[in-house]
Amino acid sequence: MQVEEAKILLGFPPKSRPDPSQVKAAYRKKVWESHPDLFPDDQKQVAESKFKSISEAYSCLESGDVKGQRYYRAGVYSRVVKTGVPGTYSSAKRGNRWLIGAPFLLIVLGTIGLGGIKANRAYNLQKQTFPSHNPFLP
Repeated sequence: MQVEEAKILLGFPPKSRPDPSQVKAAYRKKVWESHPDLFPDDQKQVAESKFKSISEAYSCLESGDVKGQRYYRAGVYSRVVKTGVPGTYSSAKRGNRWLIGAPFLLIVLGTIGLGGIKANRAYNLQKQTFPSHNPFLP
């Protein structure tokens, strides 16, 4: 299917450049109008063929491939740019990583240590309050 035919079928002017969100919205609207399950049995064949042509038009506009050519989708590029570490943390790349990691490590170790002390106190308190007469339990 040609791009121009696909645009007309989804309700766009032939020379327009719809962005992917517009294409998706038009596709959903057209599919809802022509879904075969919404029609009686005598009209299902026509609705099914229209539904298939709309799906084909959407796949043509969404993928952007038209017989080996790349369809330019209104300034949307599929290339992702990796930005890396922000400039304020650029010194961390030069060997000062421990300055960033040390406070975090201290917080984690302190939390674990204090949590262990509180758990031990609670265990001993419960052991004194409710002594067990079973020799196999601590």
